[in-house]
Amino acid sequence: MRPEDTRKETNRPFNGKEILESFKDGREIYAYGERVKDVTTHPAFRNSAAVVARMYDALHEEGTKDVLTWATDTGNGGYTHKFFRFAKSKEDIKEQRDAVAEWSRINYGWMGRTSDYKAAFCACLGANPEYYGQFADNARNWYKRIQESCLYFNHAIVNPPIDRNKPADQVKDVYIQLVKERDDGIIVKGAKVVATNSALTNFNFIGFGSAQVMGSNPDFALMFIAPMDAPGVKLISRASYELVAGMTGSPFDYPLSSRFDENDAILVLDNVFIPWENVLIYRDFDRARRWTMEGGFARLFPMQACIRFAVKLDFLAGILQRALECTGVIDFRGVQADLGEVVTWRNMFWSLTDAMYADAKPWINGAYLPDIKPLMTYRVLAPMAYAKIKNIIERNVTSGLVYLPSSTLDFENDQIRPYLEKYVRGSNDIDYVQRIKILKLLWDSICSEFGGRHEVYEINYTGSQDEIRMQTLRVAQQTGDMKVCLDMVDRCLSDYNEQGWTVPYLHNNDDIRCIQKVIKEFNK
Repeated sequence: MRPEDTRKETNRPFNGKEILESFKDGREIYAYGERVKDVTTHPAFRNSAAVVARMYDALHEEGTKDVLTWATDTGNGGYTHKFFRFAKSKEDIKEQRDAVAEWSRINYGWMGRTSDYKAAFCACLGANPEYYGQFADNARNWYKRIQESCLYFNHAIVNPPIDRNKPADQVKDVYIQLVKERDDGIIVKGAKVVATNSALTNFNFIGFGSAQVMGSNPDFALMFIAPMDAPGVKLISRASYELVAGMTGSPFDYPLSSRFDENDAILVLDNVFIPWENVLIYRDFDRARRWTMEGGFARLFPMQACIRFAVKLDFLAGILQRALECTGVIDFRGVQADLGEVVTWRNMFWSLTDAMYADAKPWINGAYLPDIKPLMTYRVLAPMAYAKIKNIIERNVTSGLVYLPSSTLDFENDQIRPYLEKYVRGSNDIDYVQRIKILKLLWDSICSEFGGRHEVYEINYTGSQDEIRMQTLRVAQQTGDMKVCLDMVDRCLSDYNEQGWTVPYLHNNDDIRCIQKVIKEFNK
């Protein structure tokens, strides 16, 4: 059964119950040595799945539906999340920005691979199907399918970190490749990383994250869509922070880990059959290498990512102030300056989202894309900002992050509760329960295993640190921005030479220069 068939009506997206039902398809997921029977009920995934369902319910609820949805453009007379339909104006992009932000606030910015992230892929299929040549109709059909249901896509576009110093065709036992061509499709095998939250998605898009070296064998130049329930598709999950939080603590102890854990996984394709209708690029080096920028995805996914990141910084700025109030240092000058820096970072990323729509440009077939300069700026600065903000929190909250009891079970112990009431109370008349609640939330944000994963995640989210900087440079060179910079410097250099000013409106200093006279007098 196709995932779309879980809907009661065909002219609206999934609701929460239906998206969960679509995950119950016999998919092959492994965690802790066992196969997961049902990701919607397994304690390693169930709360994260419930958050996903909550987001889908918001598409239909009064108070959020208008912000989140538009009419479809597929002819089915329905509605869809705004980011699942390509924008046709600057105002459309602004409305998409607001819809992405509204959805992200449901998880406080802590889930980075929600389905609107891959909606960037969906929108580009609809706006630019011709890019896919002989498979253009596949792109059109998938645009319709994804948009009408708000299908949950994820991607796996990074080669495993094995022998990356070699061309792909020299790592034939690892990287995704063609095994066999059939009349009805292709057989593929290999692995990709890191399939974040793929356990809670309907499909995975398999391709390339950048113009990676693919060697000389066109069997590696593939892009296709793999259903999560296709025979041979396997996910090997990392340790579940949600499961550990449930086994060792409570929502009070791990308020983020226990519900927003997007489990990362190793995606294995073990001789998986992909029908031709799921293929987008086939044995085409040129198209595969150009796809990152020319296909449109790299011009759209950073917008969703930046918005989600800005929502997360809203959360971190707020929880930092609450923690500083608890520890009694909120009025210190240096502390306020550091909090102001966090707010400045937050303001900057929201400003980048403003620039994305304000300077949006026409693209192709009537579609608009956000301006590329703020997109590239986000990709370079977000890892820097996150590391700096984490350090600010650690320096200012200091021992408050660890001066905490082990569990809410300690509250129930009459022998130690009086000590907690006295010695672990907060400043500014904050009682011990509220202080512990706030600081455990902050600990889970940046210091728990969940928090540590998020630091690694944000630092590497947008790609290779060198590559994103080089892409920014190449964009500046291609758009003429670097020429503007160089022309300005060259104009400044032309204003003078060794004889003096070369522009008529400035005065040479021959009449007042006295250095030679002073030196001669000194040397007498």
